[in-house]
Amino acid sequence: MARKAAHDTDTATELSVVIGQLMRRLRAESPEGALTPTQRSVMGWLDRDGPATTAALARAEHVRPQSMRMTLGALEEQGIVTRAPHPTDGRQVVFSLTPDGRKGLTSVRHAKESWLAEAIAGVLDPAERRTLNEAIALLKRLAES
Repeated sequence: MARKAAHDTDTATELSVVIGQLMRRLRAESPEGALTPTQRSVMGWLDRDGPATTAALARAEHVRPQSMRMTLGALEEQGIVTRAPHPTDGRQVVFSLTPDGRKGLTSVRHAKESWLAEAIAGVLDPAERRTLNEAIALLKRLAES
């Protein structure tokens, strides 16, 4: 049993390292190099889920509201997000992507996906691509657990 646990720990360590390397490579392929990973993630949340409060975004990103305020402030200064009064609670504001923010996010996604698709096609043979597709389903299960 101890051998299995050690193997699982080794697998977890190796997977974490490889995912980190892949994420750094994807960021390097992105034209929005000046944005932090948190800023990019917030842009993704706003794109997928629509306008959100600072508190909701902080919960989603597992950061303190004060940190999220700084992230949103930087995005607002760059014209990536805009604020508006909360529709039902006048004490709060909601943040949304601006058209420029959405355009930038689309550009980032396209650059990353293009690089990754080219790498998959150029490096992996058909059997390895099938294995990768199977691994994606497993990784989704891990992420959702």
